Amino acid sequence: MSVELWYWPNIPGRGEFIRLFCEAFQIDYTDMAREQNADALVEHMHGLEGIRPFAPPYIVDGDVTIGQTPLILQYLSDKEGHGSGEMEVDLQLLQLQLDIADFVEEVHSVHHPIASEVYYADQMDSAFEKAGYFRAQRIPKYLIHFDNAIAANGGPFSLGQQPSHVDTSLFQIMEGLDYMFPNYMKEMQGTWTYLEGLQGAVPEIEGLAEYLASEQRMEFNEDGIFRHYEELDDQ
Repeated sequence: MSVELWYWPNIPGRGEFIRLFCEAFQIDYTDMAREQNADALVEHMHGLEGIRPFAPPYIVDGDVTIGQTPLILQYLSDKEGHGSGEMEVDLQLLQLQLDIADFVEEVHSVHHPIASEVYYADQMDSAFEKAGYFRAQRIPKYLIHFDNAIAANGGPFSLGQQPSHVDTSLFQIMEGLDYMFPNYMKEMQGTWTYLEGLQGAVPEIEGLAEYLASEQRMEFNEDGIFRHYEELDDQ
C-alpha cells in the first residue's frame, strides 16, 4: 500500500527530504497535495483525529499518522529495512537527522530572522546581518560536524558504503546551500571534502537519478527554506 505524503505542493521545503529518501530507496508513496491542492492538505489535516501533527510534512501509512521529518524518515527506514540493523547506530543516525532539522530551522531564520509571518522585504536589514553571521559561524560549525560524521566510517555515506536517510538529507542540505549562497559555497569548496563526496555519490543511488532529472524534482525557489537573495550572499 502506498504511503501518503502530505506537504505543501509548490515548494520543496521539508517535504523534499522525505521525497528524496523514498525515491532513493524505491518506497511507494503518493504526494497527496501535489495531486490535489493546498486546500486539500489543510482540509485533510484538520480532519485528522487523535494527536495530530503540528504542521506538514506528515505521512499516513494505514492506521499510522506521523509528523516531523526526522521521525518520518526513521519510521520509513525501520519499516523498509534501510537502517544499520543495530539500535545504537540507528539512534546515532536519528541524532544526525535531528541535527539536520536544527540546521534547516536556522537556514529559514536567515531570511526571516524576526518572524516567519513577516515578509522578507520588511526584515531585510536584520536578514543581512543574520546572513553574515550565519555564513561565518553557523554553516562551518554544522558542516564540520556532518563532515566528521561521514569521515568516521570512511565515506562516501554516513554508514560507509551503505546509504541511509541521513545521506539523502545531507545531499539536500548541500544542494540547498549551493542555491542559497553560491558565492560563499564556491569560495569554501574543498573545505568539507566528505560532504562534497557525498553530494556526488547520492545521485548515483539506484532509483534517484531518474527522479532528480524529472519534473517531480521541484526547483528551489523563494517561497521555500533555501532562498537565494543576492544581497545575503555578499562576499
